[in-house]
Amino acid sequence: MNVLVTGGPAWEPIDGMRRLTNASTGALGARLAGALAAAGHRVTFLRGELASAVVPVVPVGMLETLPFGTNDDLSRRLEEWPDRGAIGAVFHAAALCDFRVAAARLADGTDCAAAKIPTRSGRVILELEPATKVLARLRAWFPGARLVGWKYELNGTRTDALAAAWRQLEEARTDACVLNGRAWGGGFALCEPPDRVVPFGDGAALAAGLVRWLETGPFPGARDHQETGTGST
Repeated sequence: MNVLVTGGPAWEPIDGMRRLTNASTGALGARLAGALAAAGHRVTFLRGELASAVVPVVPVGMLETLPFGTNDDLSRRLEEWPDRGAIGAVFHAAALCDFRVAAARLADGTDCAAAKIPTRSGRVILELEPATKVLARLRAWFPGARLVGWKYELNGTRTDALAAAWRQLEEARTDACVLNGRAWGGGFALCEPPDRVVPFGDGAALAAGLVRWLETGPFPGARDHQETGTGST
């Protein structure tokens, strides 16, 4: 199967030298891309330029790595992908930016946009606006593919985190959502509608599980994990 995996951090420019980004290393995306390629799938790994995790060595011809920078850069690459109908699955694990810089001003309100904002200008105030969302566009671009999104939740309870995953699944029309972060607890959860939740203890287990999921479909009896409150450790 031809598979796309996105991973690693995006960035958004403040000026020509400085950027907004996040702490993602791209390790999970790299691990998943490697596991899928090792299982015999032809994988293209769209990897954030600032990712530091090493891409695994796999059989020749099974894994191609392409860089992306900003959210818009990744969006364009996916929208303009040649022969989108040949893609069987998209795993969108990239840590995209939630915001981008709309304006940069000095404390007195003067616009200070420049190739490099000088530090002698004093305090600089950045006005942020929501950055381009990619996940919600994937179904239109890849209507026949199996789509998996990611949801990283820090605030709230496990119930709150699951509610966010179900909301993403409904709004983005994806087939599954990988949930993690402090609100979920240790490890990861693979969420499938209407209420199936499968916990995984670490990234290696998740990658192996996603390969099985792609090849065999839903995990039998997985719903019990949510009902009994069993989490990953």
